[in-house]
Amino acid sequence: MDIREQFGVKVKELRDIKGFSIEHLANVSNIDRNYISDIEKGKRNVSIVIMEKIIHALDADFATFFNDKRFRK
Repeated sequence: MDIREQFGVKVKELRDIKGFSIEHLANVSNIDRNYISDIEKGKRNVSIVIMEKIIHALDADFATFFNDKRFRK
């Protein structure tokens, strides 16, 4: 699994935990829902700005988000 897929899996996992639909996450992060769907599928190279919007919309921070075994080698 590459970093795009790992990021997408983590976004979907946190979104599910929060009980957010893709549409809700899209609204609170101000990102198109189709773009978020592609991120969750690992189909997008996500900029740091988009990462920040999504992570904050999920009420997380970078340290917490990336402090996950899937991001460690």
